[in-house]
Amino acid sequence: MKIFPAIDIKDKKCVRLVKGDFDKKTEYKMSPVDQAGKYKDYGFKNLHIVDLDGALTGETVNLDIIQEIVTKFDLKIEIGGGIRNFDSIQKYTDAGVEKVILGSAAIKDKNFLKEACEKFPNKIALGLDAKDGYLSISGWKENSNQLTLDYLKEVNDYGATRLIYTDINRDGMKQSPNFEETAKVADTSSCPVIISGGVSSIEDIKKAKELNNKNIEGIIVGKAIYDGDIKLDELIRELNAQE
Repeated sequence: MKIFPAIDIKDKKCVRLVKGDFDKKTEYKMSPVDQAGKYKDYGFKNLHIVDLDGALTGETVNLDIIQEIVTKFDLKIEIGGGIRNFDSIQKYTDAGVEKVILGSAAIKDKNFLKEACEKFPNKIALGLDAKDGYLSISGWKENSNQLTLDYLKEVNDYGATRLIYTDINRDGMKQSPNFEETAKVADTSSCPVIISGGVSSIEDIKKAKELNNKNIEGIIVGKAIYDGDIKLDELIRELNAQE
């Protein structure tokens, strides 16, 4: 199982939000580039990045930071945050990221998702953020009135090569991921699923592995790292223990 340490970027800084709320933001001292370097030094190979400025504006605000991380470190990066057009996808793929995550734009316009998968084969990941079974959009401010599993069944054959599933109620809360719902998503999805939201301890990583779901590819760890609840050395040990 892959482990994706997370970097959320806002105003050129590493931050963490609670349930996607910008009013509940914690800033951290280390720059995004330095944080990526730290993950690389510990031996991590994958990285989950969200451009929160991009999520608000729909622009590739922190493209320069992403390019610097790609150039300096040999990391497989998935990037999300306000990606709403082919131009943005092109900029990120040109920068060398492994996967570009489409969220709200793909939920609002299924054709955009389908065309993106056709134009950028093997590069598109689908980001589904759900609350009480329903997909949320626009920075989690709106309920789309679409059931997660119903939407997924509709777009399963479009060609996305990864699905990042976040339970909004757990995100930033450090109350453990919603393993039960994630397993349902994984059983429905035609592409591998990444668990996101709520990781609180190394026990959550172990539990994710114990699901033994062949369609769960990995797990994202964010706030628990920044707050010191999970040490990077124990996290890399857990990663290496399965190899």
